[in-house]
Amino acid sequence: MINEIEGAAALAARFPTGFTWGAATSSYQVEGATGADGRGRSIWDSFVNEPGRVVDGSNGDTAIDSYRNIAGDVATIKSLGLNSYRFSLSWPRICPDGDGRVNPAGLRYYSDLVDALLAEGITPWITLYHWDLPQALEDQGGWPVRETALRFADFALIAHTALGDRVKHWITVNEPWCAAFLGYASGEHAPGRREPSESIAAAHHLMLAHGLAARAIKAADPEATVSIGINFYPIHAASDAPGDLDAARRVDGVQNRWFTDAALRGAYPEDVVEDFKAITDFDFIRDGDLETIHAPVDVLSVNYYSRFTVTGNGGSTSASAAPTGAGSAWPANEHIGFVPAGLPVTDMGWEIEPAGLTEVLTRLHRTYPEVGLAVTENGAAFPDKLDEGRVRDPERLDYVQQHLGACADAIDAGVPLVGYFAWSLADNFEWAWGYTKRFGLVYVDFETGERTVKDSGRWYGDLVRRARSNREAE
Repeated sequence: MINEIEGAAALAARFPTGFTWGAATSSYQVEGATGADGRGRSIWDSFVNEPGRVVDGSNGDTAIDSYRNIAGDVATIKSLGLNSYRFSLSWPRICPDGDGRVNPAGLRYYSDLVDALLAEGITPWITLYHWDLPQALEDQGGWPVRETALRFADFALIAHTALGDRVKHWITVNEPWCAAFLGYASGEHAPGRREPSESIAAAHHLMLAHGLAARAIKAADPEATVSIGINFYPIHAASDAPGDLDAARRVDGVQNRWFTDAALRGAYPEDVVEDFKAITDFDFIRDGDLETIHAPVDVLSVNYYSRFTVTGNGGSTSASAAPTGAGSAWPANEHIGFVPAGLPVTDMGWEIEPAGLTEVLTRLHRTYPEVGLAVTENGAAFPDKLDEGRVRDPERLDYVQQHLGACADAIDAGVPLVGYFAWSLADNFEWAWGYTKRFGLVYVDFETGERTVKDSGRWYGDLVRRARSNREAE
């Protein structure tokens, strides 16, 4: 690792004026207060109560209690020098049953949060859907059912009507791959279903929800910035063998191209459609759907964590190389496997490859040159310890430093990158991993809720302050 101070100064100088510097969270992972003030149940409230679903048997009932700690969280963001904060809205907190019935207390919470951020000069970026579907809608079929997308459009308009006078940055759906395929194919995320054909319908309806919401927001405010958040991975074949090359094509198709081609080109990739025909007849796609999905998008939100090396021999999967869901999360591709590339790994077992972020960003700009890009999630879990009031996390500091360098490399290559959001602001409930994995720039004592900025957070804050002061002085 290079000298921390010199590294921050050198990196800061490589980012343009007006760059967005932030950190990100999601509602179920941080808010807690799942039964407070009229909030309805979500699929995650149900999922975590099923034995064996979460590794430590925990849930998000308390999380890190951000619902009752607006002032403290905003003060932490301010202390880091960030100029933006990405957070998600809890659909059941605003619309308890997922329909048009609004819970005023839920809207008031987010309105208060937005006001608190703006008062400190922090720009809110709102994600409308980060996986907490109202249980009432899941009871009616969930994302495999078309009606869910229509109800989401209603929710998006309710949220924008309440907050759009102050919020200009909107991400419609976060990581539809996870919501569709981990939720409905592998069953590793809520609602925990293992129905491959239904997962493809879910993926389509998530994209339809995006299109409907994007169009509704743009109609209400043409100046709003609309985005969709997709988790991208560089996909490499394990060898030049035809089976490995085809496996890489298939994984790339489902993971990367399925969603971006639909959103930005108005068509699903033909090769993936052919792959999926083995398990679905696509009767859920109606005339005009792809046109609706191809809604105006100002920024593509890029979530990046790792890379995949893929083989056509499913039996070759290594536990250290396999992503969440392994083969079962890629419908009609159960024969695929994942092999390690010999790189260092995080506490999640994910390989660390900063150059992969540059690869992803340059590929996206080359393929979809008409849209701007923002890195809206990037981070790593490590087994942090609080020691005499300090959290020394050199591995995460190095991770953030190297990935910001990868962003700067992409900017140097002509990529229109407008922002970077570290994942995450604070340690929180990490889905099926419960409280066993820490991604935060801020350490949280899960017993007391006390926050401590880690060394990586201090370094990131220093870089941001340097970058902002450099540009503001010009």
